[in-house]
Amino acid sequence: MTIFQALAAYAVAAGLLTLTPGLDTALILRTAAVEGPRRAGLAAVGIVTGCLVWGAAVALGLGALLAASSLAFTVLKWAGAAYLVWLGLNLILRPRDRFELAGGAPAAGGDLAWMRRGFLTNLLNPKVGVFYISFLPQFLPAGVAPAPFIFLLAAIHAALGLAWSACLIGATRPIAGALKRASVVRWLDRLTGGVFLGFGVRLALERR
Repeated sequence: MTIFQALAAYAVAAGLLTLTPGLDTALILRTAAVEGPRRAGLAAVGIVTGCLVWGAAVALGLGALLAASSLAFTVLKWAGAAYLVWLGLNLILRPRDRFELAGGAPAAGGDLAWMRRGFLTNLLNPKVGVFYISFLPQFLPAGVAPAPFIFLLAAIHAALGLAWSACLIGATRPIAGALKRASVVRWLDRLTGGVFLGFGVRLALERR
């Protein structure tokens, strides 16, 4: 797999992951609807900053481990494949019927409180780190230094997240309305589940 092929495949997968509604989507939509676009934008910046911190942690620790140990690569490969297959099957077999947009109480303080809230929402979610560890290494082309390339992938995910957040903020009402439809939520979950399942199988067949 060439660098271009790896980046193209990752952009498609990360784009679909970005579109699938979750906690970050709920925070941005609710903030845009209740507090306005400025604070929603700050929350989005906080969220992607959290992604970059996770990406740097995974790149530095995981990159060094993968480069040094064949056993670590094998263990991580099977653990990551099992995790992705499990995620995929759950989304396909048990898709959600609704996406909850309600959130907690508004953050106290000024505008920067919303950036902090977005940052902590992402950084304190261990699922982000587990997903990065499982997902990012399979897009490493042969002969590429793991650490900087893994961080590049995390940065691409962050950029996609910012772009999608801007779309969410600009079209809060119609997007929020669509995400209240059970058919839309089920379709997104099953589509994402299929992608995760495919990448899990691909990772299991991957050689060092």
